[in-house]
Amino acid sequence: MGASMKILILGHKLQYEIQNVTTAFHPGQKLETVYEKQPDWDVLTYLRAGRQNSYLLLLVKTESGILRSHRRVPNSGERYKQRCETAFGQMLYTAYSGLTGVVPKWGILTGVRPVKNLQQHMAAGCDEPALRQLFCGDYKVTPEKFDLAYQTAIVQKQVLSPVDLRDVSLYVSIPFCPSRCLYCSFVSHSIEKSHKLVEPYLQLLLQEITLTFDLIDKLGLHLKTVYIGGGTPTTLSAQQMDRLLAAIFARIHHPLEECTVEAGRPDTIDLEKLQVMRRWPVTRVNINPQTLSDQVLQNIGRRHSAAQTIESFHQARQAGFDNINMDLIAGLPGDSYQGFCATLDRVLDLDPENITVHTLSVKRSADLKYSQMVRYSAQDLPVEAMLTYTVERLVGESGYRPYYMYRQKNTLSNLENVGYAKPGTEGLYNIYMMEELHTTIGCGAGSVTKMVDPRKNLIQRSFNFKYPLEYTKNFSEICSRKHSLEVFYGDLFQV
Repeated sequence: MGASMKILILGHKLQYEIQNVTTAFHPGQKLETVYEKQPDWDVLTYLRAGRQNSYLLLLVKTESGILRSHRRVPNSGERYKQRCETAFGQMLYTAYSGLTGVVPKWGILTGVRPVKNLQQHMAAGCDEPALRQLFCGDYKVTPEKFDLAYQTAIVQKQVLSPVDLRDVSLYVSIPFCPSRCLYCSFVSHSIEKSHKLVEPYLQLLLQEITLTFDLIDKLGLHLKTVYIGGGTPTTLSAQQMDRLLAAIFARIHHPLEECTVEAGRPDTIDLEKLQVMRRWPVTRVNINPQTLSDQVLQNIGRRHSAAQTIESFHQARQAGFDNINMDLIAGLPGDSYQGFCATLDRVLDLDPENITVHTLSVKRSADLKYSQMVRYSAQDLPVEAMLTYTVERLVGESGYRPYYMYRQKNTLSNLENVGYAKPGTEGLYNIYMMEELHTTIGCGAGSVTKMVDPRKNLIQRSFNFKYPLEYTKNFSEICSRKHSLEVFYGDLFQV
C-alpha cells in the first residue's frame, strides 16, 4: 500500500459506507476513491444487478495475495440500498479485522445518529432482543455500545412529549472565542483579533432574530427551546448579553421548555453576566472545562486554569442556576487514563446536573491535525478505557442516564459523544436537534436552518454565511434565505 489507500468502486454508489468502514480500521490513512476500472488498487468493490438478485464482490490486496469475498442480495423487498451497504460492510469487517486485529466498538455502523437508527426500528415494531440481534449480529456493534445506545433511546422516549408539526427550536450563533482551542473546528474567531466585529455583528444578529420571530408568528410555529451557542456567547459583555436576551424574550409569550446559554470558557464568565442570564428565563448553562488538568489545558490552547472552571461553576450556583452542564473530552493531547479519570471524579464532586463526554475528533479545519502532540491514529491512547470508566461512574454509580448521543468523522478509535443527565434535567434541545425531531431555525454566522417534516422523513437545509465578516457583508442575502421557511411551511400548511 502506498501513501494513499486506493479504493475502486465499480457498479454502485455506496462509496460513503465503504470509505467510513475502511477508516474505522485504518485511522489516519489517506483514502483515494476511483470509479473506473484500472489495475492499480488496494480494495476493489463491485456490484452487478441481476434480474432477481444483486451480486457483490470484494477484493482486498494483501502482502500474501488477494482476499476475496462475495454476497448475494435479493433485489425485492424494502431497504435495498441499506441491505447492500450492510453486505459490503460485513465483508469489509471480516477482511479488515482479520488483517489488522482491530475490532471497532461500533462495528460497521457508520452513521452520525445511532440512536435515531434504533428509534426507527423501534417504531417499526422491533423489540429489544430483535434490536440486539440486528445491531450486535448484523452490524457487529459490541454489546456494551448497543446497551448504551438502547438506554439512550429509552430515556428519550420517557422525556419527550409527542412532536407537533409546528414545533421548532431556535439556535443563535455567537462565533467569537477568547482564543481558538487546538481541537476546535467550529466557526469561531479569536476575540483578540476580531473584537471590532462583535458590535456590528450583534446589531445585525438582532435584526435577523426579529425577522425570524416575524416568520414564526406569521406561520403559527411553536417555539420549544432556545440554544445560544458558538463560539463562546459569554465573550459578549454583560450589556451585550442583556440586549441579545431582551431581543429574544420580547417575542416569546409562552413558557419555553428550555433556554440554554453556552458559557463554555471560564475565562469569559463572571457573576454579572450570569446574573443577566438569570434575569431572563435562561434555564440551563454550559460551563465546559474539557479537562481539569492545567497542563492539558495549556496543551490545547486554553488560557484558563482548572481553578477558574471550579470558580465559574460556583458563581453559576450563586446566580441561581440549578441545571448546569459540563463538557469533557476524552483523548486530549498529553492527557492519560489516570488524568481523565481524575477530571471526571472532580467534576462529579461538583455535582452538575449534566455531564457531556466527547471523544476527541480531529477535524480538517482544526489546528490539532497539524500538531506533533498527537498521532492521528491514537491507537495507544486509552480512549476506550476512558469511556468505559465514564459509563461505570456516571450510570453505574452516580445516577446519571445517557440521554443523547452522536458520532463524528475522524474520532479517536471511532467512538462516540454522549450527554448524561440526572433524571428530569435532560437537555431537550440536544435531543430535538440531534434526532432531527423538529425544525431548528439558525440565526447568526455559520448557523443552519434545518426544516423537518417528520411525517415524510423530509429534511431541507438553509445555510447562513459561515464567518462573521461574510455574515455582515451579505446580510441582505441571509434575510432573503430566511424566507425558505415560508416556502417549506407553506407547502405543509397551505399558509
